[in-house]
Formats: sequence, C-alpha cells, structure tokens
Amino acid sequence: MPLLHIDYYDPSRSEHPLDVVERLASLRDWIFDRAETDEMSVTSPGRWTNYNVAFTWIEDVEALHVACAFDLKVPERRLQEIQRLIGLVNEQLWIGHFDLWSSDHVVMFRHSLLLAGGAVPTQPQCATMMKCAVDACERYYQAFQFVLWAGKSAREALDATLFETEGEA
Repeated sequence: MPLLHIDYYDPSRSEHPLDVVERLASLRDWIFDRAETDEMSVTSPGRWTNYNVAFTWIEDVEALHVACAFDLKVPERRLQEIQRLIGLVNEQLWIGHFDLWSSDHVVMFRHSLLLAGGAVPTQPQCATMMKCAVDACERYYQAFQFVLWAGKSAREALDATLFETEGEA
C-alpha cells in the first residue's frame, strides 16, 4: 500500500490537456507534430540552435510534462564535467531543471505542470511552460558548448555564460 493515498483523483476532463497545447501551437504558427494522444513535439528556433520541445501528458499523476532538448550529444570523456555543469545550472533555476538523459547522453530541460483533480491547463500556462523551457536552454546553451568543445570546466563555462556586459562600446 502506498504511503499516501489520493482520494480525489478524477480522470474526467472536458478536453485532453494536449488539445490546449495543440490549439496554442496552431495559433502561434509553431511547427508541431502530435503522432500520439499523450505526446506532442514542437520545434522552436533559437538564437544558437533549434530546440525540440516535447509535451507529454502523464495520466498516472495528472501532469503535463515538458522536455526541451537541443542537438548536443555528450561524449563519454566529458560526462562528468557536464554533470557538474548541470548541478551548477540547476542551482540558478527557479522553475524546472536540466538532466542528462543517460541512455543517449543528451542534455535536456524538464518541467511539469500538475493538474490534479481534473484541472485543464490554460493557453497562458502552456505558453509559459514553452517559454521557460526554451529560455533556459537559450541561456545555458553556450555553457554546455564551452564544456564540450572548448574543454572548459563547468565553473569556467557557467561564469563565461552568466557574464553580462553593461552599456555599449
């Protein structure tokens, strides 16, 4: 028996949570694909690369999950330093977190919106989930690149990425 039993679970909703995301994607002219009832992918162009954003409905916990990945496969020799960087980056985040998908060695940002009790997400909530995911990837993309391709330490890469100039030259 689970430690905590939830009696208020109600799987009935007026619409599937991903229907809201799909409508939003259509309105915003996002490139998307919904091949499965509970999964949808959106492509978002960024300053550094294109981001693949996957929205997944997880019925068991009534959560809308977003995962944002970019084309960055981590070689074995840099795994430990990327893990250090992920830890440092996650300390900076208020919403969501970065993970290293161990089977593919791919870095991704993840976050979930809990919708217990039959709640349906709003378009502003879904748009904010998308924005938070892409913004986090945009902000830290270069740090991951510095660790992978420039051989920088996690701390050096993060410091270089977070360095902001003031004024104009």
